[in-house]
Amino acid sequence: MKLYQNLSSIGFLKKSYAFKFLFVAFVGIHIPLIGILFYVLFAQENASPISILIWALVLTLVATGITLLVLKRLIFPIELASRSLLNYQKKREIPLLPVDYKDEAGLLMRHILEMIQSNEKFLNEKQDMLYLLSHDLKTFTANSQSLSQLIIEENAAEPIPQYAQLIHEATTQQLNFIHGFIKLLKIQDELISIEPKRQLISLTELNDKLAVQVSQQTQLKKIRLTSKLLVKEYALMISPDLLLRVLVNLVDNALKFSHPEGEINLVYQVKDDQLLISVQDHGLGFELKTPSVLFEKFTAEKKMGTANEYPTGLGLYLCKTIVEKHKGRIDAVSPGHNQGATFTVVF
Repeated sequence: MKLYQNLSSIGFLKKSYAFKFLFVAFVGIHIPLIGILFYVLFAQENASPISILIWALVLTLVATGITLLVLKRLIFPIELASRSLLNYQKKREIPLLPVDYKDEAGLLMRHILEMIQSNEKFLNEKQDMLYLLSHDLKTFTANSQSLSQLIIEENAAEPIPQYAQLIHEATTQQLNFIHGFIKLLKIQDELISIEPKRQLISLTELNDKLAVQVSQQTQLKKIRLTSKLLVKEYALMISPDLLLRVLVNLVDNALKFSHPEGEINLVYQVKDDQLLISVQDHGLGFELKTPSVLFEKFTAEKKMGTANEYPTGLGLYLCKTIVEKHKGRIDAVSPGHNQGATFTVVF
């Protein structure tokens, strides 16, 4: 950057990036000529044509190497602009780009910085508005849910309790959707700011935490959760907390579509240098030619759970987003309707 800065201080080069390149190339081209002139003028009278030729070749090679090196350093502003865009895309990191230069490279850096700052402001305002809207919607829906519950408890004449029950179920579905949407926003914010790092994860400890987090749901439907750990720990490019979120979502999904008093099986194993974590249920299953549609945001391929649990279409999408951010994938298979399903996380 110092070379670019020095050349920008020269009056006739200040406003043109192309002129800086041409100036360096012009000087580099004439170094061999100047060297040969000096050699001829100051060398001994018996300087042979061969020695002049060798001197010219040496000077040409040296001048070419120096010129290429200088030109490589001169493109640093372009590299800096490109690196800044990449860092913003991957880490949402606001760059510190110079904005005082008047040539094309300087304008490029300034425009990139202005664009990033403008985009960041827009995203923050949009995110704040979404959080505010979600919070207000949650409050209104919760109020309606509470009122419907009060009507149900009043033991009013039919069909009022029936209507209140329908309102209660509808508002419960709305609340679940809003909770899922808020969770999606938070995880997207978190994933942008996280730079994946490889770390050793205790799968035994992870499985214990998972069992605790889903214990209430398993008790409600009297579902037995079994775990088979064929590997105790593994180094992964994901934090234990994020991996736990993925598994909790997958087990929640399995619980939703499992019949009461059923069973969900977890298997942790290594195959072909890959870690596989499988969540298998024995519930509703699915019949899809392309199971990948299950992981789409607000997928149309959703259905009610075995206890009329309402699907938001966000849980599996969240799992896929987190796993793929950390260089993994999720597979889904099912033998068919009412034959259960298996979701496998692969790293």
